[in-house]
Amino acid sequence: MKGLLKNLGLILVIVGAVILIACAFTGNVNNNVTLGVSALLVVLGLVTYIVVNKRITD
Repeated sequence: MKGLLKNLGLILVIVGAVILIACAFTGNVNNNVTLGVSALLVVLGLVTYIVVNKRITD
């Protein structure tokens, strides 16, 4: 469980990046909701990665 929790932030960043890449390839760059959700996932993933890795030590 610790392994998944340590990588939760990284997973969120990757999911956000995949959404942004998918939007770029499909040409759906005018949808603000999709772009906002992906940007929120990236920022939330960065914050989660920093906070969780400060608290969890092996």
